Amino acid sequence: MSGSGRAWSGLTARPFRNLLIAILFVLAVAIASVGGYMAAGWSFGDALYMVTLTIFTVGYGEVRPIDGAYLHGVTMATMLFGCTGVIVVTGALVQALTQSQLEQFFGKRVERDIERLDGHIVICGFGRIGLMLAAELSAAGETFVVVEREEPRCQEARELGYLCRHADATDEDVLKAVHVERARVLATVLPDDAANVFITLSARSLNPTLEIIARGERPSTERKLIQAGADKVILPTHIGAERIAELILFPKLAQQIRDTETDEAGLSETLAGLGLDLGVLVAPTSFGARAVTVAEFERRGGGILVVRIDRGNGVVLQRPSAEEVLRPGD
Repeated sequence: MSGSGRAWSGLTARPFRNLLIAILFVLAVAIASVGGYMAAGWSFGDALYMVTLTIFTVGYGEVRPIDGAYLHGVTMATMLFGCTGVIVVTGALVQALTQSQLEQFFGKRVERDIERLDGHIVICGFGRIGLMLAAELSAAGETFVVVEREEPRCQEARELGYLCRHADATDEDVLKAVHVERARVLATVLPDDAANVFITLSARSLNPTLEIIARGERPSTERKLIQAGADKVILPTHIGAERIAELILFPKLAQQIRDTETDEAGLSETLAGLGLDLGVLVAPTSFGARAVTVAEFERRGGGILVVRIDRGNGVVLQRPSAEEVLRPGD
C-alpha cells in the first residue's frame, strides 16, 4: 500500500475529526475578523454582525461604510478565509454523514458475509505476518476472515478486499462471531505469546477438530502453545536465526539454492505441488558416535530425501548413495 493510499485512508477514516478542525478554523477566522473591525473603532455587535454577513455571504449590506485600505483588507481577508472555511465545513459535514452511512452499510454487509462462512480460515492479527499470510491465502483462492483490534490495520485489510472484523481475538465471543466452530483452520499470529496461548485455548474449546497454527516469539512458548491445543507452532525469530546460520556456515550451498530458485522460477511451485520443500539440515555431533548412513537418516527423518552433502571443506557429494555415511557437521 502506497504512502498516498495510507494518507487518504487516514483522511476518510476520521470524518468527524475533519469536521471539528474545519469548525475551529472558521471560528478562528471569525474571532480575528471581529478583532480587526473593533480595532477600527467598531462596536462588538456591529463587528460580529458584519463578520456573520460576510462569512455566510448573506449580502444585506454594510453595517458601516467600508472606507480606507485597512477596512478593505480586513473585509477581503474575511471573505477569502471565511467563505473557504464554510465550504470546508460543509464538505466535512457531508463527508461525516456519508461516511457514517457507508460504515453502517458495509458493516452490515461484513456481518452477512461472516454469517455465510463455513470451512473457512480465521487469521487472528493483521500485522506483518498476518498481512503476508492473507496475501498468500487470497492468491490461492482460500476463504478467510481476519480479526484485528487495531482500526487502521482493519481498514487496510478491508481496502485490500479482505473480510475483516474489528475486534479483540482474545475475546471468546469474537471467536464465536467469526464462527470458529465451523472453521477449518485458525492461525493466530499476534506478536504477543500470552494472547496467542489464550486464543488457542479458546478456539480449541469451541472446535475440537479445528487445525490451529500458532505463532510464538520465544522457543519456551512452543510447549505452552502445544499444550493449549495448537497443532503447529511457528517461531519466526528461530526460523530467521536458522536461515542466517545457514548463510554463515554453508554460504556456497545457500547461494546455490538461491541461484537455483532464481534460475528455475517453477522449482518451488513444482516441489510444493509434490508436497516437497527444499532446505538445509546440519548433521548433529551425535553422528560421530556411530555410523549413520543416508538410508538410515532418510528412514528416521520421516520423508526426508538427501540430494546433496556438503562436507564443509570443499567436498560436495551430489546424489549420495544410500550407503554413504554422514559425518557431524555435514
